[in-house]
Amino acid sequence: MSGSDPGGTAVPLHRRSIEYEAFDHGDTLAVVGRLVDSRPWAEDGRSVARVHDMELRVAVAIEGLCITEAEALMHTFPHTECPGIVAAFAGLVGLSVARGYTRAVQSRFGGPSGCTHLEQLARSLGPVVIQAVTSRRALAVSRGEVEDLVSGTGSPWARDSCHIWAEGGVADQKMDAGWRPGVGPYPSPPLEFFRSGRRT
Repeated sequence: MSGSDPGGTAVPLHRRSIEYEAFDHGDTLAVVGRLVDSRPWAEDGRSVARVHDMELRVAVAIEGLCITEAEALMHTFPHTECPGIVAAFAGLVGLSVARGYTRAVQSRFGGPSGCTHLEQLARSLGPVVIQAVTSRRALAVSRGEVEDLVSGTGSPWARDSCHIWAEGGVADQKMDAGWRPGVGPYPSPPLEFFRSGRRT
């Protein structure tokens, strides 16, 4: 990429880190997201090095993927008044992270109605929850509790989430040919492998 530093010698002007962790609490997932903005060039004390450090903690019901608890925290922020908005993010409660979630978050917390950093954490929460549900299911597969990632769930929850999971797309065709999500090699072999009658 033009302008990048392949040798790794330049000090970045800005670094944003976003990290999520999801924990299984039985009927709910506990998800913690954290956003940190820093200025690596200022780590020598010349200026403020850490500009933002904010967290969003939510509980999401496995059934329906609805947010049941939400709490925002600000550890580092540029204005004394910034934390005045954290209580507003309790307004995530009641939202489902299924389709329409991003639009609902932007409507409630976008622009002057929220905090751009906490709103970004809230917006990107949906895919994290889906991955956590998938990981929870993969753990059950690894324990022999279920056969694959979708058995007994009806239509896969990933339906129409990307080009692979488009209705009638590659994933559906692989499943029709005998593939079971979460079973066999990773990444999954190409469609032709399953169509040829071979099995993992």
